[in-house]
Amino acid sequence: MRHATGPLLSVDVDDRTSRTEDIDDVLESFVGGRGVCTRLATDRIPTDADPFGPENRLYFATGPLQFSQMSFTGRMNATALSPLTNGMLSTNAGGFLSRNFTGAGYSAIEITGASDDLLAIHVTDEGIGFEDVPDLAGATVTEVDEYMRDTHGLDEDHVACIGPAGENLVRFASVMTTEHRAFGRGGLGAVLGSKNVKAITFDGDAAPQVELPDVTGEIHREAATADHPMKQAGTTSVTEYANHVGALPTRYFSELSFEGVEGISGDRVAEKKYKKGTCSACAFACKLPTRDEASGLETEGPEYETVMAFGSNSGVDDVVSVMKSNDLCDDLGMDTISCGDVIAAYLASEDRFGDSELIHALVEKIARREGVGDTLAEGVHRCHENLGVDDWTVKGLEFAAHDGRKLNGQGLAFATANRGADHMYGEFYPLEYPLVGKDEAMDPEGLEGKPPKLVEKENHNAVLDSAVVCKFSRGFVTGDHLATLLDADYDDLLDVGGRVVTLERAFNNARGFDRSDDTLPYEISGFEDALSEYYEIRGWNDDGTVPADTDVTSAAN
Repeated sequence: MRHATGPLLSVDVDDRTSRTEDIDDVLESFVGGRGVCTRLATDRIPTDADPFGPENRLYFATGPLQFSQMSFTGRMNATALSPLTNGMLSTNAGGFLSRNFTGAGYSAIEITGASDDLLAIHVTDEGIGFEDVPDLAGATVTEVDEYMRDTHGLDEDHVACIGPAGENLVRFASVMTTEHRAFGRGGLGAVLGSKNVKAITFDGDAAPQVELPDVTGEIHREAATADHPMKQAGTTSVTEYANHVGALPTRYFSELSFEGVEGISGDRVAEKKYKKGTCSACAFACKLPTRDEASGLETEGPEYETVMAFGSNSGVDDVVSVMKSNDLCDDLGMDTISCGDVIAAYLASEDRFGDSELIHALVEKIARREGVGDTLAEGVHRCHENLGVDDWTVKGLEFAAHDGRKLNGQGLAFATANRGADHMYGEFYPLEYPLVGKDEAMDPEGLEGKPPKLVEKENHNAVLDSAVVCKFSRGFVTGDHLATLLDADYDDLLDVGGRVVTLERAFNNARGFDRSDDTLPYEISGFEDALSEYYEIRGWNDDGTVPADTDVTSAAN
């Protein structure tokens, strides 16, 4: 099986030391990316660790496909114990960082301990450097990027950093890279903040050569030539359709369609797009550099989930307002989904839906934990009782769009996902809108026949996250392609994905998670039976726990 290569770099920021370690056995068994990070994290982080404590470890890794120039491979993975969900969580980001990471010559890095002083870590193929950066205290992402450019000659493509939100331990703070790209979900920016690390840079020319099959060229050509709506409007191309079928969360999930959707539609976003945007080596170019000429606002996005969180769910029908919310979150370093949802919860409590000025002020207050922002920075699960609203989270993670009350399989996917109410973990919604061909489409109503498909989807996505391949490669990178690219039987790859999911689950079980956490704030007919069927397919106990004798560490055949 083809896998990432290179040693693990362990960086202890407490005593400012580093060491390398051969992890070939882990790479051979788990490919790279999320798989390798999950294997390392579940083995090395104590199950009773405090997410903000020095015993938590933050991992970054690429996969074998970052050594190619194939489209859909400009991404990398981050993994740690989440301060938002209190469980093991992986997230990935696009942009251009992954190639600079591989250039430093490592397959993965781990950050351990906690620094007494605000710190930048410089990772190169010639060694590791530590730099005190007291002047960057409270700096935005833009200011960090400017510092690294001016002081070290490294542009934003070499930088992973946190904004004020990470320093202030906002539970949904992001690690940002390439200015607008985020390791977004679950608060891993706050983990970096708890270690007093403001930024990590990567640079070098030590990327190993990995021979890949000719199919990389085929996929790249198809990505370049395909006529696809995402090339014009990114993920917002689905906004009006989701609204039409009644799957667009509105006014803090109290409604399923938004009368003002036209003002935040994909067409409105496309009108603001002023050039093409992409990730490293990708010809699909689905990103959204946008500009509002009237105000001078220039940003990237918003994507669909941000349009939901800061648009319909907040009662806002103005795309420029959503653009500003998106830009503020990027610069301050916060997940737009969680931030938008917790602000929507506050708007519901105050009956202030649609108040853009208040929304933008709240984004700032959350990042700096000022006033009510200190409460909202804890996330919906921890503050909903204080606000007097329902808890719209799963495992403490705020909901993405593609509402499960309409798309029932996606609802089940929200419940089973180890990282909580995230749309990309099981990614069931394309089957139910549908955004796929008739042979793959499934009736959005009901759960009959869906648990086996959900298990397959979760396993497949874990492989993509380990390779690392963008989820928007759907329709371009098939299971057969993955088998060819990774030099393995596809069923064996699905086994790898299943072991990654089970590793996450077993670790979370040790922290107290069980079936009672695989729940939803609404009812779906047949949900409990479907959940039991899902557990049975995975070989788990009916209480949502992994049997004690389960071996998930060995390599696939």
